[in-house]
Amino acid sequence: MTLTGADVVTLTVNGEERSVRADHPHLLAALREELGLTAAKDGCAPSGQCGCCTVLIDDKAVVSCQMSLDRVAGKSVTTLEGFDPAERDRLARGFAATGALQCGFCTPGIVVRAKNLIDKKGTDLDRSTIEGRLGAHLCRCTGYTKIVEAIELLASGEPIPEPQLPDGIGKRGSKYEGQELSLGDRDFIDDMRPQGLLHAAVRLADHARADVIRIDVGPALAMEGVVAAYTAADVPGDLRVGIIYKDWPVFIPEGGRTSYTGDVMAIVVAETVQLARAAAEAIDIQYNVLTPLTDPAAALESEEPAVWELDGNELSRSVYSRGNVDEALAASAHTVHEVFTTQRVEQAFLEPESTLAVPQEDGSLYVYSGGQGVWDDRNQIAAVLGIETSQVVVELVSNGGAFGGKEDLSNQAQTALAAWLLKRPVKCTFTREQSLHVHAKRHPIRIELWAGCDADGTLTALKARMIGDSGPYASVGMKVLERAAGHASGPYVLPNIDVEAIAVRTNNSVCGAFRGFGANQAQFAMEGVVDRLAEAAGISSWDMRSRNVITPGAVWGPGQVMDDGSLGARMCLEAVKPHYDAATADGKAVGLGLGLKNSGLGNGFKEIAKAVVRFDEDGAVEVRHCWTEMGQGVHTVALQVAVEELGVPANKVRVVVDTTRELGAGQTTGSRGTLMGAGSVAEACKAAIAGGRQPGVDYEGTYIVDWTNKLEDGVENPIIHSTFGYAAQLVIADKETGLIERVVAAHDVGKAINPMLCEGQVEGAVHMGLGYALSEDFPCDDEGRPTNMTLRSLDIIRPKDMPAVDVILVEAPQPNSPYGIKGVGEIGLVPTAGAVAAAWHAVDGKWRTSLPMKNDPLEV
Repeated sequence: MTLTGADVVTLTVNGEERSVRADHPHLLAALREELGLTAAKDGCAPSGQCGCCTVLIDDKAVVSCQMSLDRVAGKSVTTLEGFDPAERDRLARGFAATGALQCGFCTPGIVVRAKNLIDKKGTDLDRSTIEGRLGAHLCRCTGYTKIVEAIELLASGEPIPEPQLPDGIGKRGSKYEGQELSLGDRDFIDDMRPQGLLHAAVRLADHARADVIRIDVGPALAMEGVVAAYTAADVPGDLRVGIIYKDWPVFIPEGGRTSYTGDVMAIVVAETVQLARAAAEAIDIQYNVLTPLTDPAAALESEEPAVWELDGNELSRSVYSRGNVDEALAASAHTVHEVFTTQRVEQAFLEPESTLAVPQEDGSLYVYSGGQGVWDDRNQIAAVLGIETSQVVVELVSNGGAFGGKEDLSNQAQTALAAWLLKRPVKCTFTREQSLHVHAKRHPIRIELWAGCDADGTLTALKARMIGDSGPYASVGMKVLERAAGHASGPYVLPNIDVEAIAVRTNNSVCGAFRGFGANQAQFAMEGVVDRLAEAAGISSWDMRSRNVITPGAVWGPGQVMDDGSLGARMCLEAVKPHYDAATADGKAVGLGLGLKNSGLGNGFKEIAKAVVRFDEDGAVEVRHCWTEMGQGVHTVALQVAVEELGVPANKVRVVVDTTRELGAGQTTGSRGTLMGAGSVAEACKAAIAGGRQPGVDYEGTYIVDWTNKLEDGVENPIIHSTFGYAAQLVIADKETGLIERVVAAHDVGKAINPMLCEGQVEGAVHMGLGYALSEDFPCDDEGRPTNMTLRSLDIIRPKDMPAVDVILVEAPQPNSPYGIKGVGEIGLVPTAGAVAAAWHAVDGKWRTSLPMKNDPLEV
């Protein structure tokens, strides 16, 4: 096709005059899809609400997905690729050296903004200005603290040394691939463009519960440039997938029934992204619309199934008890009965789900996935295609955030199907709206508690009844409610306890894994009753917790006898005591939260992690492990273990995750990647040393946790979990306004493998915990349709509204754990909401029972 002047737009890009097609929907698409400049990332186009696509237009920082091509015609556009090499290097060093990135997806856009601010303000750039000007940017990982520190360092004009990878266990150091990620040089999946690439887009359900009468792909196929359209009728193997239960259809067929608005009806393949998306929407689908089941309590009682071809709406029921709760409550000096409700929450990872599938000459299929368990991805893809797992290789491409939301398949199976049938590379990337519809969220849970204590404030009994809205498909919903049940009592000793937690199928959004995994919901409620009982007993919130905190030998929750690792709970409590006393003396409103969170799956599951160490002829070391890098730093942990055990230089280590070796351990979930990854890599290193470090040899190591029990095993003192992390958080607020000024976060991580990255995990978790407590929500209406369908509507805390976070790392080593590791990813937000509620109670005297608290604002 010959383009005329009317078909192109001319502009200057990175100092060169370029002409691009005029039909791109915005500048970002032209930069990425036509010019191949991928440092600017697409996190939400065309809404302009994440800042990932920031570029300079005539030296002004602008989000490029909001700029039409006619508005930039004749202008000068500079992307991060076009920065002066010396300046690129300095910016990358500044961000990597300070730990200012985790997943790295948002970072290139922030780096562009940083340059623009520094060019304008130079050494006059202050912290408040930085925080205000970062308002156009979302970062879901870091909590912004270290981003601001990086920009302050860069603005100072001081020399920035070359960032150093950590040279062993316990050492501070930059993140693996940190500089490449800062500049956008390390590809995410949507940045990849193999020869002959086709683009795919899915069509989602129009109704949460409807019988599907007809799916007509004809209108899509009639569009020029459309290559194919596939539906359930084209699936040669299994139609349903799932991590635990195989109940999630990859397509809803004609004659089937939709169960939520994230159901996939079809996938369209075309020559361009825009055409594929337009064609997908052109598919004509006829429905018989049914009334959705959106109230979990009503769904539990209903004889109507929420999910097509499944009987009953009870997904799971977790139950345990010890002692006699009714007698203990009757004899208690003080009792509390309260109902708490928590909301559905969206992970809001910045990188939308993306998959690239590439057929190979040998007839196999190579899939690039950002999923949290690539062996699970491989097995499910092979099942859908009806082929052997040996015919599918899945390579992990470290993703742009997940927080549990990328455990289930998103578009991997549909993309693989299209590539398999067409014998051409196919890539499918969700729009932000599609992402919000499809993946699993945090469960909203109704929690009713009865609790008591004696006159001195010693806890006597707890009764808990929980109902969680799990949406239609299992995902890991049953495990989330199981975890909520197990953690119902928080980190406290209770001689009498009675717990029941039910996961219910509805036609709302699917709910599954999300940072905290049921423990944060349960402990928001438990912290609330602990504070109420402290007030009734006339003692401080700190004293109440000190009198009841678990210790080695104490019996916890379902009956587990706690080991020496539980010393961390009191150590965290003691660590915040000076800050608690000082803030109280200063007349501040103070809220204290104490929490625990398991690491690993536990509950009787046999966990096996494997790793491989392989030496090259030149002495370089390849480390293969089985965990997904999603910003938390598990690749860096693997590197540090190899350096520690083998004595090799850090820059000689490269880290790989793909399914060419059978190392799979399931999902990267439960804060277990660091613990089990370190254990397996350490064993592989020991095997390499014993084997003489021969080049080209795979030295394999295995780490196993196989000593936990199920709740239903009937053991008097079951070991429900092998490992726990602990945290105490102090929320300090102005007593007149309730404005949160500071959070002090003491976290027992067992062993901080990399203290800088560990601090970043806590800072990011506190940011997420504050959003959970105060503002974030993802409701569904009576039709099962989500109502907050943009990043801005999620009400995530922006940099200028983020209080200071003081991190205190506590190390109470976990017995029988590699290096004493416990993990830190999830415990970071478990105590936060309870602490915020207590601080606000100190302001206006109101006890808060529902999240987010913006729905129950301060009365000041």
